[in-house]
Amino acid sequence: MAEHDTAARVGIVCGSRSDFPVMEKAAELLGKLEVPCEMHAISAHRAPDLLSRFVEGAGARGIRVFIAGAGGAAHLAGVVAAKTILPVIGVPIATQVAGGLDSLLSIVQMPKGIPVATVAVGGAENAALLAVEILALSDPALRGRLQAYRDAMTRSIEDDESNAGLRGER
Repeated sequence: MAEHDTAARVGIVCGSRSDFPVMEKAAELLGKLEVPCEMHAISAHRAPDLLSRFVEGAGARGIRVFIAGAGGAAHLAGVVAAKTILPVIGVPIATQVAGGLDSLLSIVQMPKGIPVATVAVGGAENAALLAVEILALSDPALRGRLQAYRDAMTRSIEDDESNAGLRGER
């Protein structure tokens, strides 16, 4: 990605504003990896026409991957996937009723032909990393930033004081 390219490459959509605290974690991680994104709250049930406009206009705005987070019935990711051939990553949001199991099952059980990659309940960071992995397939600079991120994560674990004995230290 050229440094002057500021078009959003990841479209993050939440079923409601109450999902923002979870989904903002994806936006933060994308920011650290210098991947522009946009984030909106659009209910698949209460504003289907707005959601259609968001998805159908995404390509012109530079979107290459969607991350959709929703709780409860959680049809948002599936509706987005039905409207595009771009990759869609679903993030189930925890609920008070079933702790997010309802959200997980609603997202992961997509019908044949309309796939949605699904991460763990509340797994917005992993959704961001999966989106980056997809984008990095055609972006060597992004691939380098992703590798540096992974290397830093590994070093932080290796450098943890509790692992001193494993490093040969006493």
